[in-house]
Amino acid sequence: MKWDWQKIYNTAYNWIITHAPGIIGAAVVLVTGIAFIRILNKWLKRWLEHRHFNPSLRSFLQNLIIVVLQIFLILLVMQVAGIQLTFLSAIIAGFTVAAGLALSGTLQNFVSGILILFLRPYKVGDNINVQGNEGTVTSIQLFFTTVVTFDNKTIIVPNGQLSNNIVINLSQQGKRRLDIDLKLSYENDIAQVKSILNGTIKNFEHILAEPASRIGISLLEYEMYTISVNVWIDAHGFYDTRLLFQEKIITDLIKAGIKFPVK
Repeated sequence: MKWDWQKIYNTAYNWIITHAPGIIGAAVVLVTGIAFIRILNKWLKRWLEHRHFNPSLRSFLQNLIIVVLQIFLILLVMQVAGIQLTFLSAIIAGFTVAAGLALSGTLQNFVSGILILFLRPYKVGDNINVQGNEGTVTSIQLFFTTVVTFDNKTIIVPNGQLSNNIVINLSQQGKRRLDIDLKLSYENDIAQVKSILNGTIKNFEHILAEPASRIGISLLEYEMYTISVNVWIDAHGFYDTRLLFQEKIITDLIKAGIKFPVK
């Protein structure tokens, strides 16, 4: 077999003349784009740290922006080099649709995690009530939130459920009202009972001065009445304070000879 070197040379020469500008341009775009992305990545890292973004969200945003830019750079390089993207675009579109259908629940948790980290309806350290469980938020990830209940159970809640259901933040306001109802016999002098309770409130160090505490009769029954005590305490440590305050109330009332109804 005899090679037609002249024909091969002409074909190679024509191919180089036709495609060399595109290849050189693509190489320039690639090198410039890589350098730009590296500089942008360093600037973005400093900017996010300066803005005090949540660490999980900061890492995710930085990686997401860089990956998107890298994908655009690759597509731009291919376009400048003259590579047809029609077939490749169809493959990418089909894969994206299939992945979206397969991961719809996961994507919902992911998007919900982004919203939670941005909007901050709660943060790490807050006490929340979610789906009937009260506890402290110990971790907020992109797909789930970890809550440790007051009896030391760890609950992993998908972020999609948290964004679509009611979440009660028990500590966001910094203080909570503690309500205690006491059933007492009519033979007790109401003025004396209120005086004792006011003394208990005054001498209990965990009661906040503002808003003001309140004592009043909330229910009248045939053989007894109910007196309600409303005081404000710090949101954190609410249950421990409630136990101590209830014990102090009972101790002071019994010490003063207050009678409780007996059934």
